[in-house]
Amino acid sequence: MRTSIHIGTLRFYAHHGVLPQEQKVGNYFKIETTLYTDFSRALVTDELTDTLNYAEICKIISDEMAIPSRLLEHVAGRIINSLRSHYPQITGGRLIVTKEKPPTKSVFKNTSTISRQSSPEINRPGITNTLASLC
Repeated sequence: MRTSIHIGTLRFYAHHGVLPQEQKVGNYFKIETTLYTDFSRALVTDELTDTLNYAEICKIISDEMAIPSRLLEHVAGRIINSLRSHYPQITGGRLIVTKEKPPTKSVFKNTSTISRQSSPEINRPGITNTLASLC
């Protein structure tokens, strides 16, 4: 059985962006993640220690969102690295970082970066940005 924890839309106000205005004024961002982990024991034991603590995951994501970055890809990489550091039992997943209303002349609602990583690649060097599949 393949098991995962999915955390739906988390919304943050943060100061990520290349333009000085984005760094000063900020914008709204959304995070969505799915983390692959074996929580089969928790299905039987009903113990938090046998799974991932989604409250802690949300805190980790929140802490990383509070650190300004120019690129969404960098934000994603930091979140992935931090999650992997705290939860080595994560075997893969997907992470979506979305900027609402990016400051462009084009009319579109948002822009996102998606990172994915499957189990066999999770420990390969240079995979940081594809860790979105970590989630």
